[in-house]
Amino acid sequence: MTDTIANIKLQLKNMSPNDEQLLIWQQDKRVGVQNALRAWQKKQVMVQEKREHFLSRFDIERQYWMQGYDLVAGVDEVGRGPLAGPVVAAAVILPHDFDVLDVIDSKQLSAKKRDELYDKIIEKAISIGVGSVEASIIDEINIYEAARVAMTEAVNQLAPVPEALLIDAMRLDLDLPQEFLIKGDARSNSIGAASIIAKVTRDRLMASYGLKYHGYGFEKNAGYGTKEHLEGIKKIGITPIHRKTFAPIKDIL
Repeated sequence: MTDTIANIKLQLKNMSPNDEQLLIWQQDKRVGVQNALRAWQKKQVMVQEKREHFLSRFDIERQYWMQGYDLVAGVDEVGRGPLAGPVVAAAVILPHDFDVLDVIDSKQLSAKKRDELYDKIIEKAISIGVGSVEASIIDEINIYEAARVAMTEAVNQLAPVPEALLIDAMRLDLDLPQEFLIKGDARSNSIGAASIIAKVTRDRLMASYGLKYHGYGFEKNAGYGTKEHLEGIKKIGITPIHRKTFAPIKDIL
């Protein structure tokens, strides 16, 4: 009995490139079958390219692994630019066989995708640490130093202790081998994973602040200076989580 085109499409979803059934279908003269095969082959090429790019983002970690540093942590932070809320950092140690291909810089992902990847990273990571610095401290020590403190806190939460650090555009005062990487969240899977953990953690926190402080849209803007947020500041004033040293807040106090 000849397979229907719909059934063939269904089987192709779980088909291995080496499956002999593909050779049989290649002989099928139906246009729908050939179109389905072409679509499947195109998808296989895309998946392979994604896998190759993913593996290339382990190049830096692999250099450390080859030198005997098995526990390499990626470190990243989010929340330098907002007018409200903390800066949040994460440190993540990934296993050498980590295979979640979509992990990359959180800014390249949708909120839904970040949430999905957050759960997978939590499940597969060897260790995860999260650090944060509140707005009042940011005002005291400046945002750059606050990001450094949050990153250091995240690293110090890791267990087991990392043997080397890959850090996105920052150096930490820690007695560990570390590498400063510009745009590291797009170059290293470990930093990319850290960026996702930090971003989702902070977004969820800001959503909870949106329930506590009405009229600013924190659940949508995560504390950034959107029109709704700025109008809220003008109408209601500032909250305890606002950064008083950030413009335009400092200009109206």
